[in-house]
Amino acid sequence: MTETTLPDPTASQRRLAAILTADVAGWSLLMGQDEEGTLARLKLLRRDLIDVEIARYRGRIVKTVGDGVLVEFPSVVDALRSALAMQGGMAERNRNEPECSRISFRVGINLGDVVVDNGDIFGDGVNIAARLQALAEPGGICVSQSVVNHARGKVAFVAIDAGEQMLKNIAQPVHVWRIAPPADPTRAAEPATPEAAVKPAIAVLPFVNMSGDPEQEFFADGLTEDILTELSRFRELLVISRNSVFVYKRKPVNVQAVARELSVHYVVEGSVRRAGNRVRVTVQLIEAAGDRHLWAERYDRELKDIFEIQDEITRAIVAVLPGRIEAAARERVKRKTTDNMAAYELVLAGKLLHHRSNRADNAEALRLLDRAITLDPGYAHARAWKACTLGQAWVYSWCEDRDAAGAALTQELHTAQALDDNDSDVHRILAAKTLAIDHDYDRALYHQSRALALNPNDDLIVVQQGEILTWLGRAEEGIEWILRAMRLNPYHPERFWGHLGRARFVARRYAEAVEAFGRVTRPDFTQLAFLAPAHAALDEAAAAAARAEEVRRLVPDFAADAFLETQHYRQAEDRDHHRALLIRAGLG
Repeated sequence: MTETTLPDPTASQRRLAAILTADVAGWSLLMGQDEEGTLARLKLLRRDLIDVEIARYRGRIVKTVGDGVLVEFPSVVDALRSALAMQGGMAERNRNEPECSRISFRVGINLGDVVVDNGDIFGDGVNIAARLQALAEPGGICVSQSVVNHARGKVAFVAIDAGEQMLKNIAQPVHVWRIAPPADPTRAAEPATPEAAVKPAIAVLPFVNMSGDPEQEFFADGLTEDILTELSRFRELLVISRNSVFVYKRKPVNVQAVARELSVHYVVEGSVRRAGNRVRVTVQLIEAAGDRHLWAERYDRELKDIFEIQDEITRAIVAVLPGRIEAAARERVKRKTTDNMAAYELVLAGKLLHHRSNRADNAEALRLLDRAITLDPGYAHARAWKACTLGQAWVYSWCEDRDAAGAALTQELHTAQALDDNDSDVHRILAAKTLAIDHDYDRALYHQSRALALNPNDDLIVVQQGEILTWLGRAEEGIEWILRAMRLNPYHPERFWGHLGRARFVARRYAEAVEAFGRVTRPDFTQLAFLAPAHAALDEAAAAAARAEEVRRLVPDFAADAFLETQHYRQAEDRDHHRALLIRAGLG
């Protein structure tokens, strides 16, 4: 491959430059499948397309590293035109390639100050471009605000606002935009349709101060900003930045018009009213396309400590919104098959099937998740959920080869973590796997702590904190975490009651355990193997025998010791306690 170079400068110098970085999405996976073939295809693409488009727009290839390339352009306009031409050419070539062997580039572009030394370039200008590249979807382009400012009106493109992002090792947040070509290349830039977004996009409009008290304006603005910040922890949501939504402050808004302007699927709007010593907050979530209300709530609180109220309301709203958005998207999956947001919706459908916890749905979930990964090999979240589904098959012995299934889920998790070490679900599932399969309690706690730090508002992470603490012998603490998860998400899955019942059983709170298990419509044999001994501990012999019979019906060869091998007690006394009560219930 030919590289265009400039003479080495005799001394370091600074200059403003348009920087483009690009790499191949899912490179390790492609190399693992076909090393020689992948390298050969990349070499041809560099020679026939990438290098050609770089040279066409006066770019200088600074260096190449493996599948990546760093390029300097004389202007932002040239850099963006080159990127659009490259990605357009790649899309054309990939139409005739099998999905499993398609090469897709991720591109990042930034305008920034660089240090030039011996022909190489360094500095935050380069680092930001590299971080933007990492945010780009396969076949996509991510740019900074400065790129949009300089290119708008000069290059035809669609800009999708991805909001302000904290980038690794970059001190200040960077406003990120996703760039795509317009449907008609002759037309000027125009707003994207929401369907163009890879993730469900949401805008939180400034909450309206209804108090008639200007001093309460800070409360309404603070509540809006807090909700924006906390929603941004959910990496499956594209949250529109504060700067973009606050232009609507004090303006009458039409939700559907705002959604079109901001290219979002969902809009949150609300109001704040102070009356005497009380504050009332109303909030609603609207699906923009159909102007359909998905959820609404009102919070009435005493105005003792306004900041604590703000935090409490923020937590409540943020805990519910992602679940309501996911539920709405699941409904859409059921209603139609669409190419829009295809990988995301396949993951949603896979999650839904996984939660049904039966062998047939587990197999179908794996099929859908495999399709999502084929569409987007760099989709860390899809790989994490494939691992979770493989783990379910491993736990219930729904796989023909448990060793192979365990190895496969381990590989998927390692790949997911390499792709995105800041996805809270990746660490949540790593924690579960490390505990259940590796029996490494300390490592499980590490991943669980990472997940909780990355997103303390995710009910699945919070409930797992309770589960892990229960297995560690800290069941009383575990109960509090599980109850917190149930408060976080009033729409929580029914299985949370099973988690609570198990934690109460381990804590020797048998009557409360029976009450919790009683909320489960159809207990599985594992839950029944806690419920029967809970009845036995309460000297409810008939109930214990009835539940034990249900266990025998579901698992004819049930044996206490074999069952306890599948549980994750760290403390011998907790395991012995369970064994003794299983025997007492007739399940020895």
